[in-house]
Amino acid sequence: MGLRRRLADLWQPWQSGHALLAIPLALIVAITVVDVLAPRHIHLGPLLVVAPAITPSFAGPRLTALVGALAVIAQTVIAALRGGFTANHQVQIAALAVISLLLVYFCRKRERRIRVLDRVRSVSEATQRVVLRPLPHRMGPLRIASSYLAAEDEAQIGGDLYAATRAGNGTRLIIGDVRGKGLTSISDASVLMGAFREAAHRSTTLLELGDTLENSICRHLAEQAEHTHHSEADHELHEHFITALILDIPDEDPMVQMTNCGHPPPLLLHKGRVTTLYSSHPQPPLGMCDLPRTGFTLNAFTFEDDDTLLLYTDGVIEARAPDGTFYPLAERVAQWTGSGPEKLLQHIRDDLLAFVGGHLGDDAAMVVIQRSPKLQPGHQLRKIIHISGISHHADGAPDAEATPHSAPGQE
Repeated sequence: MGLRRRLADLWQPWQSGHALLAIPLALIVAITVVDVLAPRHIHLGPLLVVAPAITPSFAGPRLTALVGALAVIAQTVIAALRGGFTANHQVQIAALAVISLLLVYFCRKRERRIRVLDRVRSVSEATQRVVLRPLPHRMGPLRIASSYLAAEDEAQIGGDLYAATRAGNGTRLIIGDVRGKGLTSISDASVLMGAFREAAHRSTTLLELGDTLENSICRHLAEQAEHTHHSEADHELHEHFITALILDIPDEDPMVQMTNCGHPPPLLLHKGRVTTLYSSHPQPPLGMCDLPRTGFTLNAFTFEDDDTLLLYTDGVIEARAPDGTFYPLAERVAQWTGSGPEKLLQHIRDDLLAFVGGHLGDDAAMVVIQRSPKLQPGHQLRKIIHISGISHHADGAPDAEATPHSAPGQE
């Protein structure tokens, strides 16, 4: 099956490319026949250049060279049948040959650039998989969907980031946005996500986790500044920072803890209503190393069964329509409060791209989280054990009420 599929994949572009090859070949035949049959004062031979000119749009250098050679042969046939190789015919043949060679040359250059672009794209995709790992669809009682929309057409990753990990009997998530673009922002994002994945397991509280992330970013920026001139070092420390939103979602407790470091507030979808969860004690972004930070503060909110959280970066709410208006995220989300995470995310993606006319001005990342009572770890464990015939408590002791009784006469 694998070999058959590969052959089918190869056959499809070959078949479409060779079907289009009939167009320049038909042009060569038609122009040659008409020129030979036309009166002597009508010369259509120069139109043969159209055939090799259109071939690179669907074929490579080899087919372009073939069509160019056929066009030169056709021009030679026309000259032989129209009274011999006059000076005019000789110039037409030479010009057609030179143009065909130039087309083949530029076609080869284009193919080389396409191969380089393919390699760059593959590296970009590999970088995305390593740095910005896809979030799992399920973590404990949570259903999760994530999306990354890059502003650059050929980019797969930029300065926006998100990550999630299990920590004890709960899930910790982070979403952030690095100031700036390019390789520097990717480097800062990778440092923060690496620090989060490592520290989320070790930190007992969200406050401790925030301190660890701040120290990691400041240390990273200081190391970067050491490689620049002293006049540029202060500029680097002042201009590099990361807005971040960090959440700690317990499995059994509906109270969620959140610390917001200069990031857009999340949206809570509860029973058909959309609420913006503003932070009562907003914190400066991570990486503002020269500012005195008194410590991280926490905000708590209720996240019940069937509730949905929408986390996003400023590339979503700062997206502009052609008339300059900003994307009304909360207003649009209110239309799809009954959707699951994947469906909600798809609605927002499609609507956002349609709103801006298909091109974003900044990277945009979104994470949708829904607490599902069907995915409660304790409920799942009890269901599995009950199917096996005996229900146990979490401490391993048999549940007397769930122990199956013997049928009469089978004791």
